[in-house]
This record gives sequence, structure tokens and C-alpha cells, in this order.
Amino acid sequence: MRGNVMDLAVAVVVGAAFTAVVTALVDNLINPLIGLLFNADSLNTALIVELGGAQFKFGAVIAAVISFLVVAAVVYFAFVLPVNKLRERAEARRNAGVVDEDAPVTEIDVLTEIRDLLKTTDKDKGKHV
Repeated sequence: MRGNVMDLAVAVVVGAAFTAVVTALVDNLINPLIGLLFNADSLNTALIVELGGAQFKFGAVIAAVISFLVVAAVVYFAFVLPVNKLRERAEARRNAGVVDEDAPVTEIDVLTEIRDLLKTTDKDKGKHV
């Protein structure tokens, strides 16, 4: 449980720091490029619909969606995918019987050891020496 909490804390800090980078990328590079298609400075000033004195800024919504998609893609490809690959490799090594001495002891390892100990004590049960 403690490892999961630490992983989550690190993810929040890295995510917060990385959001600034992605926001700058989207605001200063992607939005102006897309804004060129709509003859606007950026998406925030494009696709504005006025109804009854109210402004609906569809371009700003599209910019927020693009920003979210960029953040999600980077987090997935930079963090989630590599960690999953490492876990798969570790699980494959464990299933192949390769024991890494630095690997932490898992619940399965402890339960297997208890089972093996119980098997040896069951064999000795009922025998009188």
C-alpha cells in the first residue's frame, strides 16, 4: 500500500510540472497553427458564436480538448506504457523461474513458503520414532 501512495504522489507532482510544459506547447505552437486555418490569432479567438449578446467560444473548448489529448498521450507513452512493459518483463521472468535477488518478497512467495512448510510437517504427522 505504501508504494502505491508514493507512486501516486510522484505522479501528481510530475503531472503538475508537466502540465505547464504542455500548456505552453499548446498555447504557443498548436493553437496559432490551427488558428491560421480559421484566420484568428489562436483557437481561443476562433469559432466565436454570438447569440443574444452571449458569446460561445467553441474555439477555446477545442483548444482545451487538444491540450487534454496532448497531456494524456504524453503521460501514456512516457509513463504508463514503459511501466507496464517493465511489469510484464518482471512477471515473465518470475514465471520462468528466474529469481532476482533484489526483488521484494511478494505475498505469493510467502504463501508458497508456508504451503511448503505445512507439507513437510504433514508428512511427519502420525509417525512415531
